[in-house]
Amino acid sequence: MSDRATRQVMNRIWVGALAVSLLIPGGAQATQLITEEEARLPPPKGAIAADRRGILRGPRVEVVSPGETVHSPLRLQLKFEAFGGAKIDPESVKVIYLRTPNVDLTSRAKPFIRRDGINILDAELPAGEYTLRVDVKDTDGRPASAIFTLKVEP
Repeated sequence: MSDRATRQVMNRIWVGALAVSLLIPGGAQATQLITEEEARLPPPKGAIAADRRGILRGPRVEVVSPGETVHSPLRLQLKFEAFGGAKIDPESVKVIYLRTPNVDLTSRAKPFIRRDGINILDAELPAGEYTLRVDVKDTDGRPASAIFTLKVEP
């Protein structure tokens, strides 16, 4: 290979590496799911409705990760499952931090929402307990919700 051809190949490799580094920065910040200010909001007033159990045709929302108590940043992974030939409508997904007033986290979670669930690899939350509700609908319009608590240690 000539020197000129070698330089062209090296330039292409360098440009490709630069493009990848711009798309996936090595020092990327974690995804701020809940801020310090939001964490200080008062708890919700009244009871929080629990999941409905029984035989339903609506979708299912399952918390895959994290486990009991975790440190931040954490992996927040939820699995969606639709039934009867329907599919999950990603545009219907809402993520709500249950406080007074409630905090809509949907816009922060939106880049990580897919038909099969939510997968945030680096969700940043201050230390504390956070009760979240995830609402979803399938393509037949059937709704489902899941309420769960994240316990984040310092």
